Amino acid sequence: MVTVIDRALATLKAKMPNETKDWLIAMANGDARQAITMIENTHGLYGKLTVETLTNTLQSKHLRFDKHGEEHFNTISAFIKSMRASNPDAAVYYLARLVESGEDPLFIARRMVIFASEDIGLAQPTALVVANAVFRACETIGYPECQLNLAHGAVYLALAKKSRATNDAFFAALGDVKQFGNLPIPLKLRNAPTKLMKAVGYGKGYKTYDEGSLLPEELGGKKYFS
Repeated sequence: MVTVIDRALATLKAKMPNETKDWLIAMANGDARQAITMIENTHGLYGKLTVETLTNTLQSKHLRFDKHGEEHFNTISAFIKSMRASNPDAAVYYLARLVESGEDPLFIARRMVIFASEDIGLAQPTALVVANAVFRACETIGYPECQLNLAHGAVYLALAKKSRATNDAFFAALGDVKQFGNLPIPLKLRNAPTKLMKAVGYGKGYKTYDEGSLLPEELGGKKYFS
């Protein structure tokens, strides 16, 4: 931590008393990123790096929620993880912190739309409908009224049944696409707009409700969704 702090100070061409370093190390509790953020914010606001100025920075709501800093990511992470854990109380609390700190409601709503497919999916398909409705409400209404729409959506998503099956299926398939590239599509699935294409087998054996494997031969009967 001393090395991290010294490098940050050197970058800013700033100085810090040893007792202040000891205080910062104890406060950061091993979190180098938090220590660096504290140094940068305090130096930018006060110039001097003392226990007093660091404490003032730590207590500043505006600096604690720097939209490009540590607290921004911590709070949105806590919000998402609370919904994932089906804990509406924690979800509403972290949502309130986001709103009170002036976070863009569309940023929050976008994360909720993603969450609806990533963590809920087919377990409760209406979640995506609700999340999109919340996003639309934030677009058309804005603060302060749309905070109620955000709260509505957050509680709904937190209480919804959870399933990552579609998310996992997609990324498993994406992994194969990246590994194997564009494997030949089975002839029976290929479009046959010309007689020559039909003659060489394009579309041959195609059934509207085919129950066999439709994947490239190299993948066999692989299952992504379960």
